[in-house]
Amino acid sequence: MSDKDLPEPDRIEGAPHPRETVQLFGQDQARDSFLQAFNSGRLHHGWLITGPRGVGKATLAWQIARFLLATPVAQGDDMFGDPPAPTSLQISPDHPVAHRMLALSEPGLFLLRRGPNDKGDKLAAEIRVDEVRKLGNFFHLSASDGGRRVVIVDAADEMNVQAANALLKMLEEPPANTTLLLVCHQPTRLLPTIRSRCRELRLRPLAPQDMAQALQQAGAQMPSDAAGLAELASGSVGEAIRQINLGGVQIYLDLVSLYDTLPRMDRARALKLAEGAAARGAETRLDLLIALNDLLLTRLARAGATGQPPRAEIAPGEAALLARLAPDPIKARAWADISQQISARMQHGRAVNLDPASLILDTVFKIQQTAAG
Repeated sequence: MSDKDLPEPDRIEGAPHPRETVQLFGQDQARDSFLQAFNSGRLHHGWLITGPRGVGKATLAWQIARFLLATPVAQGDDMFGDPPAPTSLQISPDHPVAHRMLALSEPGLFLLRRGPNDKGDKLAAEIRVDEVRKLGNFFHLSASDGGRRVVIVDAADEMNVQAANALLKMLEEPPANTTLLLVCHQPTRLLPTIRSRCRELRLRPLAPQDMAQALQQAGAQMPSDAAGLAELASGSVGEAIRQINLGGVQIYLDLVSLYDTLPRMDRARALKLAEGAAARGAETRLDLLIALNDLLLTRLARAGATGQPPRAEIAPGEAALLARLAPDPIKARAWADISQQISARMQHGRAVNLDPASLILDTVFKIQQTAAG
């Protein structure tokens, strides 16, 4: 199997690759911070782009890379003077640089990401030092033209220790006119020395309106309740696409409907839920069901502890359900405790391959006990 046959490690299934995404929604502050630094003439060589998964970090990195590679290096002795300061990072899709980047043939760009494993039949679990060492050839071959060079690392927190140390050396002594853009989901996993040598651009979860625009651009099938999806996905477009593809919104609706029958619990609905999760080939659905049930329990505990409804309902009638099942801090503590017990039970059950249907029914029984007090 060749590298071209492997899936791209930095692509969310069912969504365009970040290099194919034209617009970035909801991240004006981070984008403007970079543009201000560029226009000041003090462009940092290393940028750490952080934030939750799926909020546009890689899209911003590719937008910055297109901008830098399509914008000539200013020449102080130009008799006509330097061009006016740019007010946007947008580059026309018809620009030659945009075309080359889309085809991954831009000589001024190096994309550092997970490569194949030793057998070449799957992606490696981490970015290894051999991938970082390829940067040496890139810098050597691209040095002759004197233009800008850009490196995108996606994702920097996937580097192993050897790869991280190799990249650190390049951050300590970067080649001229080179900018390194490190996409990072979990900055705490990076070496402190790497973080200290980069300027951070922090991206935020998206608001419902920005989420709707981003999903429309990605060609995703939007549900009628965009606010509920944004809440379910915690403002992450990537997570929203995953939830849409796996039917997460409907699963959460089913859970809320089942909880609404508490404290007696509709056993027929519970059995149907368990059977659906236990079907052959339904491992992904089971994992999603477990995660969404944990989310509902967390929202129950939070509602009872704060006495406040959620910012937005994921499902119709959810706020009333949370207020009924968690009316006070005492009940909130009970839901928090059972959530921890269920989570530990689920982890153990998945590790030793317990029957999924039995796991779900055991969970339902514990939830019913908690609701009944």
